[in-house]
Amino acid sequence: MPEHLIFCTAFAAGDDSAINAYRLNDESGSLELLHRNTDIDQPFFLALSPNRKFLYATNCTTDFEADDCDVVAFEIVGTDGELKRLNTSSARGATTCYLDVNPSGKCLVLANYSGGSVAAMPIRDDGSLGEITSHIQLKGGSMVNADRQEGPHLHCAELSADGNLMCACDLGNDKVMIYRLDADSATLTPNQAQPFVATQGGAGPRHFTIHPTGKYAYANNEMSNSVNVYVFDAAAGTLVEQQVISSLPDDFTDETYTADIKITPCGTYLYCSNRGHDSIAAYRIGDDGSLALVEITSSRGNFAQNILITPDGGTLLCANMDGWSKGAANIAVFRIDKDSGKLSALGDTVALPTPSCLMLV
Repeated sequence: MPEHLIFCTAFAAGDDSAINAYRLNDESGSLELLHRNTDIDQPFFLALSPNRKFLYATNCTTDFEADDCDVVAFEIVGTDGELKRLNTSSARGATTCYLDVNPSGKCLVLANYSGGSVAAMPIRDDGSLGEITSHIQLKGGSMVNADRQEGPHLHCAELSADGNLMCACDLGNDKVMIYRLDADSATLTPNQAQPFVATQGGAGPRHFTIHPTGKYAYANNEMSNSVNVYVFDAAAGTLVEQQVISSLPDDFTDETYTADIKITPCGTYLYCSNRGHDSIAAYRIGDDGSLALVEITSSRGNFAQNILITPDGGTLLCANMDGWSKGAANIAVFRIDKDSGKLSALGDTVALPTPSCLMLV
């Protein structure tokens, strides 16, 4: 019976705040709650060490928008998802919304949304975090959308497979920023060959992912509800746009925003979640990296925030965050049809206060 240990953050205040550990049964889609880790305030995003011994979480002790967010390091104890808190390190910015760990496990990178910055900090041998050694404050704002783009808003800090590059989506400036990472010194520097690639004005790039072949990359646009397809040169660190495709039905005109994108390990399908339309768009990836829409299906809840795909590419989980208080905050499980990429509901949804990020160990 294939099973996985899954962590999911409950991005809530007070007693509801926790990192919940579940056992996922791939066959039935059931999620069994194993442990509630409550030694953290308002956890939003998670990252895992390459050796799968340590878990890192964003932490906001007062207000998600306040300039005092930090990152908490945990040791994963045993097999039931118990976490032992190691230490905390300042994120030096507000609304810390994304973390990633380099392949050697020596360095963690992060994005501060409201703070408009990216940063890198060392990871010690025992999994604990050092203080930030590289902090880059961005400036400006495209102002295409005056309410959302009055300044820089970094929403992603995704590392390449070799850990030498970091691509950071700046929703406020309509750019995907490209940085070099020296993991030994935890230092970020702008990529000389191409420091950024611009998206369409007002698009608001949010999350970024690289194809398993390393030849293509994808960024979903939060405000234009679309996905950008890039030809990716990992050695040079360059991105060349080749396609922009919608994540919505042609006749949908209500308020909605994309949230997350994930690719199946085999590299055949890409999925993009829609918050407001409450759906997941599925695409087939062509030999040239281009996307062809397969279907758009219900996320089985409200405000589809985060996606996780199991290593065999057969199961997809979606954290429905209930961001607009519609009353359906849950984790939903789907079977992925490996021949078509279509999703089908698997098991019952699991209610959870404001689930925001899923991580498989």
